[in-house]
Amino acid sequence: MIELFNIYWIFFKIGLFTIGGGLAAIPLLQNEALTRGWVTKARFADMIAVSQSTPGPIGINLATYVGFNEMGIVGSIVATIGMVTPSIIIICAIAKFLKHFNENKIVRGVFLGLRPAVTGLIASAAFSIALIAIFNIDMFKLTGNIIDLFNLKAVALFVIFMYATNKWKYHPIFYIIIGGLAGLLIL
Repeated sequence: MIELFNIYWIFFKIGLFTIGGGLAAIPLLQNEALTRGWVTKARFADMIAVSQSTPGPIGINLATYVGFNEMGIVGSIVATIGMVTPSIIIICAIAKFLKHFNENKIVRGVFLGLRPAVTGLIASAAFSIALIAIFNIDMFKLTGNIIDLFNLKAVALFVIFMYATNKWKYHPIFYIIIGGLAGLLIL
């Protein structure tokens, strides 16, 4: 029971301090999951890939996945509820004062000031994912060979998909499915 409350509280705090959507939650989720030993860096990268390619917000999907990883279905439910509780509380409080809230100069200023912070959190998440997916720092440390620093298959897929998404404007789901299949077959 204490473990369930602990999971709820951890995800409640993440949900409370995540402003800007699920991508902004990735650094907080990564910090908690790695420091608590819930997952490895590689496993976390896989969780991000699965969470990004399944329906729903990535932060909620990650919370559900981590909760399930730790305590099964009950853990996934508790983690998800913990993640969304702050948003529900805040939305209910704001809804009461919504008309005046949007017109308040201070509130507009706060949200304007939060944009760079959210951008920074998303950039941090992208950098963390790139470090895990594209670079193989552990192998480089073992061999000292510069070519071992890069996961060449992942780099090749990255370049191919960057080219393809810029050249052909297919629906993102098409690229998610193709990328998932390519990852399963190649990596």
